[in-house]
Amino acid sequence: MAASKTRTRPDTWRSVRPIPLRPVTAWQANADTLTPRIPLTETGPSAPGGFAPKAFAGEAVPFRATVFREGHDLIGVQVRLTDPAGGESLHRLESTGDGLDHWDVLVAPLARGTWRFRFEAFGDDYATWRHAASLKIPAGVDVAVMREQGALLFERAKVEPKLPSTDRTRLTAAARALRAKTTTPEQALAVVLDPDLAAFFRARPLMSLVSIGESRELLVERERAGVGAWYEFFPRSEGAVRLPDGSIRSGTFRTAAERLPGVAAMGFDVLYLPPIHPIGEVNRKGPNNTLTPGPGDPGSPWAIGGAAGGHDTVHPDLGTLADFRTFVDRAHDEGLEIALDLALQAAPDHPWVAAHPEWFTTLPDGTIAYAENPPKKYQDIYPVNFDLDPSGIRAEVLRIVRHWIAQGVRIFRVDNPHTKPLQFWEWLIRTVNAEHPDVLFLAEAFTRPAMMQALAAAGFQQSYSYFTWRNTKAELEEFLDSISHDTADFLRPNLFVNTPDILTEYLQFGGRAAFATRAVIAASAAPLYGVYAGFELFESVARPGAEENIDNEKYEYKLRDFAAAERSGDSLAPLLTRLNEIRAAHPSLRQLRDLELHTSDDDAILVFSKHLDGALTATGAADTIIVVVNVDPHSVRETTVHLDTTVFGIPRGDAFTVTDLLTGAEWTWTDHVYVRLDAFTQPAHILHVRREA
Repeated sequence: MAASKTRTRPDTWRSVRPIPLRPVTAWQANADTLTPRIPLTETGPSAPGGFAPKAFAGEAVPFRATVFREGHDLIGVQVRLTDPAGGESLHRLESTGDGLDHWDVLVAPLARGTWRFRFEAFGDDYATWRHAASLKIPAGVDVAVMREQGALLFERAKVEPKLPSTDRTRLTAAARALRAKTTTPEQALAVVLDPDLAAFFRARPLMSLVSIGESRELLVERERAGVGAWYEFFPRSEGAVRLPDGSIRSGTFRTAAERLPGVAAMGFDVLYLPPIHPIGEVNRKGPNNTLTPGPGDPGSPWAIGGAAGGHDTVHPDLGTLADFRTFVDRAHDEGLEIALDLALQAAPDHPWVAAHPEWFTTLPDGTIAYAENPPKKYQDIYPVNFDLDPSGIRAEVLRIVRHWIAQGVRIFRVDNPHTKPLQFWEWLIRTVNAEHPDVLFLAEAFTRPAMMQALAAAGFQQSYSYFTWRNTKAELEEFLDSISHDTADFLRPNLFVNTPDILTEYLQFGGRAAFATRAVIAASAAPLYGVYAGFELFESVARPGAEENIDNEKYEYKLRDFAAAERSGDSLAPLLTRLNEIRAAHPSLRQLRDLELHTSDDDAILVFSKHLDGALTATGAADTIIVVVNVDPHSVRETTVHLDTTVFGIPRGDAFTVTDLLTGAEWTWTDHVYVRLDAFTQPAHILHVRREA
């Protein structure tokens, strides 16, 4: 097979172990076998359903495979990447050393777009000889054969085109030394074990039986697809004013814009807005989800549509479309992206109901079916039936999404996508991203794992997760291990600590320590997390019989004084600010796959580390963070923490220095260390490992 010319674009990737790019000639499998000469199995990254796995620009992606061969000859494995512009790069995988034939390498693609990758396995002829010779020559077994085999390998390596003269000279000298009659066994062994020769053949392996896996795709998206700190507020509450008669005047986009500097100052990247459209009058909900609204009750923003318009309109109380565009521009000036809710449902008086009754399910009595989650019924919402007029519904939703993209929106938080056909979302996201690759979709799908994972694989860039209900050490360990390893190739979890609908018992009864603990874990364990306004004010009173705040903001205005709370010290904003500063300064916290669990002797002390090798950071310096958290918000805990320091490159037993990024305290640690965490004063350590020069 003729060697093809390739272009190398090293500016498009960072790798722990890059190697020179060279075309290879593959061993051809027999026509009646599926297995190549050297089997390549269980390759990754991968995604279910035949979809492409995902990464964001700069993410450290583990390329992995299970590779083995018969007998005892040694093998090598490499992955060949082709970037979106057609440039190729080659990366050598290392054995993980687990005895299960697993191989991997970390590569950080920097260029956005669709990459292709394929694995290549080969017999490593030099490594096989070196291993055998290092055993046989000292034992006096087949010494002459070993020496001649080595000399032949060195001569074979010399013929490589464009080989530097210094390397050719070294190979010639090594071959002569092995063949010289005056060379003693000890001197021959020195040639076998020569580290310079080993490094040469490491970079330029002598390959045989080259076997090539199938070519596959990797979708690399912009960084915000995988990294971001989200903050949610209702524009109507920001700047809302209680009038002398007791009624409340809605906030507007103009008054909500006054809150933008405060959100940005806390270090958040994304501001998420619930629906901003007109709200239906028919069956409008009152406070606490009652069916008896008063004349001044604003209703639920998710009951979309009324006389003023539908999904392409802003609520008149908030302002005009021009006001919204100004709000988006001001957010961008503060370094914030706007995420807009996309809720594909309608209030009974939405224009769709009159214009397209075929889009809704009609019951035998002639009425339109309300949204339900039995026994719950949502009388203010009609769900869309996507099977009644698929082409018409697709066209309308695409029009709406394009409309808001034209207003500057690049992120959509999709409400309840698991109640719509998966096929629809695959089509919509693919269509929108073909026109606007920078547009992102977050799936608000608290549902069964199969559907949640399918939505992510089919295109959603981010996903809500079960984090809010994982509170004990055991629950968190299982959850964190799963999101960082089992599904990380295609599902990016956004660890929201609370939502308008979710106020867990942990927050209801855990006091301020519970809020601090949840914030620390969410901000440090995953590169995506979110906070709903009021979290920093420790809002924790639930509506009786429900897992949500009393006087829920979904159904009424919420008047808050964030500035007063901060002045009095009655705010979590300083901690949130510090957490976001730490995330910005430490690249290991902006990765998902680098989380490793460690142990402690206490069933309430959670321990994990995040580590990114220096070859994958912009500065070239390795970054290691150790997080230790007391997840019991009611106690002081003392225990011994046990670290596997080898996962971040420190030999077991060696001492190292850590700095607590929350307090500034500094200690010398080893792999076994005592900790004391007081839930009421300091529930967590976020420790930066300092590596001595």
